[in-house]
Amino acid sequence: MTDILDSTAPHFSVSVVIPVYNSVATIPVLVAEVLKVLETMRGRYELILVNDGSRDRSWDAIAHAAEAHDCVRGIDLRRNYGQHNALLCGIREARFDVVITLDDDLQHPPEEIPRLLAELEEGHDLVYGVAKRGQHGPWRSLASWVTRQTLHRGLGAESAGNVSAFRAFRTPLREAFATYEGPFVSLDVLMSWATSLISYTRVRHRPRQVGTSHYGLLRLLTHAGNLVTGMSVVPLQFATLIGFTFSLIGLVVLLFVVVRFLVEGVAVAGFTFLASIIAVFAGAQLFSLGIIGAYIARVHFHVMQRPAYTVRRRTPVPKRL
Repeated sequence: MTDILDSTAPHFSVSVVIPVYNSVATIPVLVAEVLKVLETMRGRYELILVNDGSRDRSWDAIAHAAEAHDCVRGIDLRRNYGQHNALLCGIREARFDVVITLDDDLQHPPEEIPRLLAELEEGHDLVYGVAKRGQHGPWRSLASWVTRQTLHRGLGAESAGNVSAFRAFRTPLREAFATYEGPFVSLDVLMSWATSLISYTRVRHRPRQVGTSHYGLLRLLTHAGNLVTGMSVVPLQFATLIGFTFSLIGLVVLLFVVVRFLVEGVAVAGFTFLASIIAVFAGAQLFSLGIIGAYIARVHFHVMQRPAYTVRRRTPVPKRL
């Protein structure tokens, strides 16, 4: 266990929020490890487990943990909304000064929590726990890199290169997105709305012990696309740039045809040349329309008031909390 876990650990009241999906096998161990760490720290604490529409008996395991421990709370969502949506739900339910988020697969060692809190005490509002050594395959690593670059370049989040699901932040930050509604949620983007005092610290990262990751290459790339189209206007600016570029190309081609006709008295011959020009311009138009369509779809969902999540049930809240 980390050497930070001693009597000099920072004094915070802590809410640990964990999204759960098909993790009935890891919940007992996860709860035991988290509570073991929290019990050694000063201050009050709670553990919030958000069941994100699991298809196994994860909710039964959460309910059992809540019965066995007064500090454990369970929230059962009506269906699978996604990791960030489930986190948003848990964060809004948090009662204490600091919120800590981590995954349910035991890859984020709970004993590293005091390290995040120590960094938070240095004057930061948000701290990420970044793995010292990656445990993912090349495709998963590539998808994660694309997601981080999307945040960094498309959304202007300077800390995006160190984004991690293992994070600690001051609970008042949630006020910046208290009224946010919509199906497309990126917690890291929402956090960037609230503060620029962001840091990170290196932590251990354990290999997955049970099951396989639910975030493959395609899902992470889809998440990156949702990030940039749901939280930024960069794609629209890119579409504008494409339109301007191909308009310029078209003007150059037209100038070439006119000059050749005036100088040589002949037009540019060839069906292949014309078909290629038309295909290129048509492709650029369809690509730009696709980007615009993605934004229209998000406006459509917003007008429909599609929620980020809905709650089916909760475990009783202990009176001492």
